[in-house]
Amino acid sequence: MKIDRRQWLLWCGATTLAPSVSAQTFDHSHAAWSRLLRQHVVLQRNARSSQVRYAGFLAQRSELQDYLRQLSAVSRTQFDAFSRPQQMAFLINAYNAFTVELILTRYPRLESIKDLGTLLSSPWKPRWIALLGESVSLDGIEHGMLRKRGVYDDPRIHFAVNCASIGCPMLREEAFVPERLDAQLESQMERFMADRERNRWNPQAGRLELSRIFDWYGEDFRLGHQGITSLNGLAGRFAPVLADREADQTRIRSTQVPIAFLDYDWRLNDVKVGP
Repeated sequence: MKIDRRQWLLWCGATTLAPSVSAQTFDHSHAAWSRLLRQHVVLQRNARSSQVRYAGFLAQRSELQDYLRQLSAVSRTQFDAFSRPQQMAFLINAYNAFTVELILTRYPRLESIKDLGTLLSSPWKPRWIALLGESVSLDGIEHGMLRKRGVYDDPRIHFAVNCASIGCPMLREEAFVPERLDAQLESQMERFMADRERNRWNPQAGRLELSRIFDWYGEDFRLGHQGITSLNGLAGRFAPVLADREADQTRIRSTQVPIAFLDYDWRLNDVKVGP
């Protein structure tokens, strides 16, 4: 990944110098992040997807980095004192905000987040992020914290974290906040499932065509969250947005239809890129 040692040291230094915060003083509204998102996230297809004005983020990068320093100032002890919704909102927002910062390290000279990786390492592996008193990777936030079994066990996080790619569930136009977290996660899932570019019923083939995310992380949707124990069960719940004809919706609800996974579009979800 094209983040040099000087940049890594800058982040570590900022974390060391940042004042400690408490569960009471940390801004759980994530207002600074919301302000940036409202300015630079563009909704598309009836708010079922979005693109990002990275040029706008670049112009306000100092504001983004101020917010990242707020996140980095939280210690593990302070984080552990947060409520479960506060923790989840914190980690989801951190993943998304640090991903934007990662894109800005090369923007506009990249076509995909994968351009920031190497032959030997993906851009999600390096531990360059100062968080909870240590250096972590984007994978560490998503898989080591949010997906860790027995902690949150909520597969809806897959619709909330954004990997800066067109194929990814949309970057939400506001920060995730603890008091509305459940509704926001539900909204993200409904938007994603209703986006026919990513999930749909193919009446000619007689099959469901779902995002590759469900192939990569299908196990997370078999754990019984909200009573869902299979991908077919999940699709059945969203039959009305996956198919137009009532007969096709009935077939989807039968939970017996075959599933194929769509190719994933890794192009940068930049506003200048066409849908």
